[in-house]
Amino acid sequence: MQRELQLAVPPDAGFDSENLHRYLSKYLSLSHEQKLHVLLRRRSIDARGRQVKVNITATVWIDEIPPESKPEHPQYPDVQGKPEVIVIGAGPAGLFAALKLIEKGLKPIILERGKDVRARRRDLAAINREHVVNPDSNYCFGEGGAGTYSDGKLYTRSNKRGDIAGVLNTFFAHGAVEEILVDTHPHIGTNKLPGIIVSMRETILQCGGEVHFNSRVEDFEFQDGKLKGIKLIGGINITCSAAILATGHSARDIYELLHQKNVLLEFKPYALGVRAEHPQQLIDQIQYHCDSRGLYLPPASYSLVNQVDSRGVYSFCMCPGGIVAPCATSPGEIVTNGWSPSKRNNPFANSGIVVEIKPEDLKSFEHRGALAGMDFQRSIEQTAWLAGGKTQTAPAQRMADFVQRKISSSLPESSYQPGIKSVNLHEVLPKSVAGRLAKAFVAFGDKMKGYYTNEAVLHAVESRTSTPVRIPRDAETLMHPEIEGLFPCGEGAGFAGGIVSAAMDGQKCADAAFRYLNS
Repeated sequence: MQRELQLAVPPDAGFDSENLHRYLSKYLSLSHEQKLHVLLRRRSIDARGRQVKVNITATVWIDEIPPESKPEHPQYPDVQGKPEVIVIGAGPAGLFAALKLIEKGLKPIILERGKDVRARRRDLAAINREHVVNPDSNYCFGEGGAGTYSDGKLYTRSNKRGDIAGVLNTFFAHGAVEEILVDTHPHIGTNKLPGIIVSMRETILQCGGEVHFNSRVEDFEFQDGKLKGIKLIGGINITCSAAILATGHSARDIYELLHQKNVLLEFKPYALGVRAEHPQQLIDQIQYHCDSRGLYLPPASYSLVNQVDSRGVYSFCMCPGGIVAPCATSPGEIVTNGWSPSKRNNPFANSGIVVEIKPEDLKSFEHRGALAGMDFQRSIEQTAWLAGGKTQTAPAQRMADFVQRKISSSLPESSYQPGIKSVNLHEVLPKSVAGRLAKAFVAFGDKMKGYYTNEAVLHAVESRTSTPVRIPRDAETLMHPEIEGLFPCGEGAGFAGGIVSAAMDGQKCADAAFRYLNS
């Protein structure tokens, strides 16, 4: 007999398959002789009450052998000798665009400015230990893009933008754990993502696609409103008629290049602030209403938002059991972000806490037009670099001290490896940001009792929440309205936010490129 169940179960049953089997056997009043098979389909944590519950959806079979239900892995054809599409960038948007092109029978040629995953690690170590930033290989640039070292969160609200289940299944097919197909907030982990990215690259190569590292785009050739070619670093020229531009939210040189060539760009609203770090145990106690979360519950996360003086202030990229990372893409700037390993077992929890940036903030940069937001963003990052001592040491302040405008006489331990320096962050951040953050932290403390505390330390500056520039595109063709054959894509073009939405946008652009080449 087959049954569908939707239940709230204790954490020990929700996160342990043997305990779940015993729990459901008792719930269904089964005898010892009856055999039970359980297929968990969905799982989420409900921590609203005093007792934390885990909501599950499961299919069970009683005294019956269940049919095989393994997800079907995508099948990719050989595309050697097929029509080519250039994919600029090997982040989530670029990789999923390439895989979709192969599905469509087209040959992707990926051009990635940075290095492969293994070589990239040396440059990340150099940022952490030596404070040296390689502008082509860092936490944002290189194989897998910013997604490789951004925690591997796969949750998205973009339910109508594409096939979320298909994206998750592609990750699973390339080595991600099966739990990402079940959990409401799926997560891979920064330590696991590099191997998955390499597996995707191998699939692309085995099918006849190409992947070229250290291949930064330096120029485009446009003729009569059409894309005709691309020039790479070192004077390499590539003739092409279709290119998916998936360079990520930090490729400022691409925005500058398009701006210089009078290609239409637009300002895109974004957000800027700090990365707040608490002891993970404190967040667990607040969220789970207990002294210790126990053996089965994962480290707790949080999501906060508050309107302050007509602007949203909200948490961004919350990383339980995580690390605050140095994510500058050029020398002379400080950028912070966060990530977590798969087990989320570090002693700290961190999250970006950011304020909406609006055109009225950009008056000093109005002459830059669509790039005004980018220049404003860069100016704050440079101010943080100066405040930190012209290294990757991050300016920092305890949370309550920041609100009370007091210099922190000492700073708590931090996961930020280049180190932190006590600074008055009101002198680093714009007034429109700092003042709203101060009010928001008090409000967040009312919502999460214990969140507003001097045990928390703020790192400046969290500034790469999304691109400050949109590269527009036609709603139907997905091509730039002025450049036929150029498909702006993903976070870098302003059409995605996060790994899954970027992946889905890459797939959409690949479909559009297929239609264009076959029209």
